[in-house]
Amino acid sequence: MKKLKYRTIILSDVHLGTPHCKIDEVNDFLKHTRCDRLILNGDIIDAWQLSRSGKWESSHTRFVRLILKKMEKHGTEVIYLRGNHDDLLRRFIPLDFMNIQIREDYAFSTAQGKEYFVLHGDVFDLVTTHLKILSHIGDFGYQWLLGFNRLYSRWWRWKGKGNFSLSKYIKSRVKSAVSFISNYEEQVVKLARSKGYDGVMCGHIHTPDNKMLDGVHYMNSGDWVESLTSIVEHDDGTLEVLSYEAFQAVLANEVITMSAEDFQGEALAPSVNE
Repeated sequence: MKKLKYRTIILSDVHLGTPHCKIDEVNDFLKHTRCDRLILNGDIIDAWQLSRSGKWESSHTRFVRLILKKMEKHGTEVIYLRGNHDDLLRRFIPLDFMNIQIREDYAFSTAQGKEYFVLHGDVFDLVTTHLKILSHIGDFGYQWLLGFNRLYSRWWRWKGKGNFSLSKYIKSRVKSAVSFISNYEEQVVKLARSKGYDGVMCGHIHTPDNKMLDGVHYMNSGDWVESLTSIVEHDDGTLEVLSYEAFQAVLANEVITMSAEDFQGEALAPSVNE
């Protein structure tokens, strides 16, 4: 089985336990990748939804098994950072067991020697941090929006127009949403600069990004509910936000290349009758 090799993979906002989690896609991504370090940057398990109407599926258990396999078979270092939906981990932080570290935040150096600060990012959301009741109401509205969007997307695809994300549209068009994201990014970058880091990586707002802000490299890993994106570090230290669609294309190309090399090798091999 062909697997893509990365030095580091950062995933966030998988939201296991919710019906909107793209579990088959994220499991496929994990199955076909290898990495030295895997950072699970918050909201991997959605304890909020599990305590209400959420449901744990066998495919969600497979997600956990795929990670354990990476640890046991390939020696992958796993860092789990607390998010707001899995904030029950707060009482255990910091905690180390086996090859897993559970932390509030994390810092690491790329192969190019760049220093990055990694955190989920909910500490910059005042509603999430200080007004938990309102944040749960907001989460209920978001879940409703995702459910409505599933129906709308079916109609959109029936018209031959592909997928459509209503929440992404709202984030990009509603002035208050655009302002919130902009303020969020500014605060994250300000913290990273104050600590002397070259860059910062976060999640939380489900908006993947990769850009320079005031001299600081800002990256957001997105989510596995709508964006289906992650941050990956290549062996040479370069970083990118990788979408599941792009990942599939790279994997398919690697398989085709490998098959072509095997075919060429067979063609050049001497015949047993020669």
